[in-house]
Amino acid sequence: MCGRLNSFQKTMLQWNALHPYSAIHVVQLPGTLDATRLRACINATLETRGLAHLTLDLEERTFQYQAGPADCAIQIIAGGDDPRPALAAEMERQLNQPFACTERFNPFRFLVAPAGESFFLGVVYFHPAADAESVVFLLRDIANRYLAEGTPGFSDTLDLYPHSHAHLLGRHPGVVLQRLLALPRQVRNLRQSCRAPFRDAADMTNGFRFFSVAPDDLRSLIAATKSWEVTLNDLFMALLLKVLSPLAAARKQAGKRRKLSLGCIVNLRKELGVDSRQTFGLFLGSFTVAHDVPEGISLRALAGDIRQQTLAIKRRQLYLGTPLELGFARFMLKFFSPERRKKFYPKNYPLWGGITNMNLNALWEPREGGAPLDYFRGVSTGPVTPLVLSVTTVCDRANIGLSYRTTVYAANEVEGISSRFLDDLSRLNKLT
Repeated sequence: MCGRLNSFQKTMLQWNALHPYSAIHVVQLPGTLDATRLRACINATLETRGLAHLTLDLEERTFQYQAGPADCAIQIIAGGDDPRPALAAEMERQLNQPFACTERFNPFRFLVAPAGESFFLGVVYFHPAADAESVVFLLRDIANRYLAEGTPGFSDTLDLYPHSHAHLLGRHPGVVLQRLLALPRQVRNLRQSCRAPFRDAADMTNGFRFFSVAPDDLRSLIAATKSWEVTLNDLFMALLLKVLSPLAAARKQAGKRRKLSLGCIVNLRKELGVDSRQTFGLFLGSFTVAHDVPEGISLRALAGDIRQQTLAIKRRQLYLGTPLELGFARFMLKFFSPERRKKFYPKNYPLWGGITNMNLNALWEPREGGAPLDYFRGVSTGPVTPLVLSVTTVCDRANIGLSYRTTVYAANEVEGISSRFLDDLSRLNKLT
């Protein structure tokens, strides 16, 4: 049996041909590390779930998991009492490390870092194979086995070949019309958005760092969302626009391109009727927002403006039209050389950043597989978005993995982005 690649998977494979397109999740689990037993649990889980090896047929646009034993090694990271800095450096290295996907291959790489009475378990995964939710359940399943806290999270009959996104249009027949009606506005926003300064569009190298939103600041954020009648995702996008704006100050003198544009990833499992706990795969959509971020605008006003855009997008379910947009881009790229493909998105889809938001507390409750002490993640930027915030709400805080194209953002600029982000949160905390 084999599955058909959906639109997002086909696009990610096209991106992967330009630069490794991977993602990584790291969970901190209670208990001392027994590396031998952990490796056995990882391999048993992959074998039981049928995820040991993957084969892609790019001509037929299909994929197939191969049954059989798994033989994953585990890379051990030595980081002392606090291995987070060493983990961040390794995450950056892994995001730039390709998977050998030309034949039968293992779409996962595992790493572990002991931390006294706990340890960090990380999985690097071939992103076209899975989205974040699938990987959370996979890690939870491994943790269940290792910590012996009950039965695994997945059933024994894991669906590896769910329906593709092509069925989405059948479930939502009005999507095409709504997407076409919204197209002029999106084109206008993109033409009014300034382009990020790529020093070398052919350089696809990813940098990575992570930081955390402290519990007090997260509580202030949540209080602000309720008071301002916006979502947490709206507020995060407003914060990202605000902290990126100083890096695009030259746009203020531009004649046309005065806006900043961001992308946002959307989980489509609900719209597709997918049973998340028993289905492994990738079910994503996306949308964009744009704003001129005038000097002196308050965070509340900016978040309110973003909310107006996202409300219209959600009401008309425009993110369901992502397969149409991706299909058009794939068609266009067929006629370009590899070097021109790397320049296509920066020229025609001028985003400055993007966000992927996940609430781990809703997916992995403390009683399941032991309480996750911490959780953070990162994703390759790809050719579309030169900076991505991977936001993960875990326990009483939010962890943010910040991946970025080093040809667009220098290390000191990224440091400034994270510092301004946390400073704005601190000011918000004092106001609430």
